[in-house]
Amino acid sequence: MTGGNESCMAGPVPMSYLTCLTYILQEWTGVEHIGDYLSYLFYLVWVLFPLALVFILPGVLIMLFYASALFVHIYKRKNELKEAYSYDVWVGAREMLATLWDGHGRIWHGYELHGVENIPEGPGLVVFYHGATPVDCIYFMARLLMTVKRQCHVVADNFVFRLPGFKLLLDVHGVIPGPREACVSTLKKGHLLAISPGGVREALFSDEMYTILWGNRKGFAQVAIDAKVPIIPMFTQNVREGIRTLGGIKILRSLYERVRLPVVPLYGGFPVKLRTFIGEPIPYDPNMTAEELAAKTKAAVQALIEKHQKIPGNIFRALMERFQTQKKDD
Repeated sequence: MTGGNESCMAGPVPMSYLTCLTYILQEWTGVEHIGDYLSYLFYLVWVLFPLALVFILPGVLIMLFYASALFVHIYKRKNELKEAYSYDVWVGAREMLATLWDGHGRIWHGYELHGVENIPEGPGLVVFYHGATPVDCIYFMARLLMTVKRQCHVVADNFVFRLPGFKLLLDVHGVIPGPREACVSTLKKGHLLAISPGGVREALFSDEMYTILWGNRKGFAQVAIDAKVPIIPMFTQNVREGIRTLGGIKILRSLYERVRLPVVPLYGGFPVKLRTFIGEPIPYDPNMTAEELAAKTKAAVQALIEKHQKIPGNIFRALMERFQTQKKDD
């Protein structure tokens, strides 16, 4: 051990630290040619690092979600808030988080929001295509709050409300689990409400073909009819190229249908160009049934996809769009 360690520093040109470490490990373990094993290990790390990275990057979003939740808890403690006064004082917290998320969208995705003029001054139901994560909806809500000072409430899946530490964050941003009565009540109070009829199933099992997976869902249309509000279609370009899923694996689809939890792994986190497009509102029509309104809304979202998304989606092309200028007619 001593001789090996001294030999590391002996001679006019000292031995490299890596070679020295190899000698030390060889004497400690008694394994001959340990340098060959280390070289092979480093080679595997070098080869597999890009593959590991695409599964690590989506975790950054989860960290941002928890950082946001931690922020509102600190904000509450610092201001010694009570439930009775929470509505007025949370304005500062919402604006701070909107600034942070909008900054993330600008830097990482060059995020753009088009068609804000299509959002009515009063209440409305925003219906959107669901990407692998709802990050585009978060960017939309943040940009909307910053530019026109309007908060958009949103309907989330029930599992989100079971995540530890998220309740306060969800309450502050007006996230609701989505019973029809709660949705109608939110709209009748004059708020905007966003919902994705495809939900988690569309998030996990749609793909680069941008297939809308709404099934026969028409509850959202009945909500708009009951609240007598327009429906505003929305779609985000390249949303499936930023983060993708392994939803094509049949056993994962079967597992989801059994447990109804997002058990499908995500990968990606690529800094692709994201542009959210808001279509023309579908006005309230008392003579239209929920089935007809649902079909009309689906056609409107599909039209946005066909107009603004090149199919099949391509990650490299979406990355290159960061350096392209959007056409004026969009």
